[in-house]
Amino acid sequence: MNRPPRRNRVASPDTAPLHAWDVSPAEARRIQANLAARVDLTDAITLDAIETVAGVDNTYVTQDGKTTAGAVVVVLSYPAMEIVETAIAWQPIAFPYVPGLLSFREAPAVLAACANLTVEPDVFLFDGQGYAHPRRLGLASHLGLFLERPTIGCAKSRLVGEYAEPERVFGAHTPLVDRGEVVGAAVRTRPRHKPLFVSPGHKISVETAVVIALACCRDGAFLPEPTRLAHDVVTQQRRAWIESHR
Repeated sequence: MNRPPRRNRVASPDTAPLHAWDVSPAEARRIQANLAARVDLTDAITLDAIETVAGVDNTYVTQDGKTTAGAVVVVLSYPAMEIVETAIAWQPIAFPYVPGLLSFREAPAVLAACANLTVEPDVFLFDGQGYAHPRRLGLASHLGLFLERPTIGCAKSRLVGEYAEPERVFGAHTPLVDRGEVVGAAVRTRPRHKPLFVSPGHKISVETAVVIALACCRDGAFLPEPTRLAHDVVTQQRRAWIESHR
């Protein structure tokens, strides 16, 4: 029998102040290098203990030369994949677009959205990279340290590493290897589609990240349901934001 989701508040930006966000790209790289050593790729939760999973996605809008980041967090019951709660936040950004440093643009809005949740998700799935990152600190790993929850990166494209094509059957997966280290997996979520690149963020192993991502897939969709729904909501919110700011 499904238990009601816990109603404790998720860690907010004020509860885990690891660093400031208003930094230079050079300082951001130093922060990534320092924080990467704190990423834990061991499982902090068992599969049978998961009650809720959250999907996270981002968007941007630019008006009058100023860019605003939007973030959506959709919390679903697990394994039923029924929506429990949705949180949205918008934050102005000043950090430039620099490949490998996207979390410094996206994370503040995500943390603001997470602070609006009343449900405490057991696991977060991000539309982006986790450990499969040049400095081993993609968005899912970076925010896993802030949120102090198990996090998973579910990326539509590869950032680093090499892999063998998995079989074209649902659930097939092969290791994603970068500089001799397994940093994630190429996962076939849709038989005739390119693989999804799943990597652990924090407090989770590669193997468990793959199992959870596959368990969240529904109806032949390429993306796991949490990130698919988060993408749909953030797209709707972007349209609404543009319309309201005309």
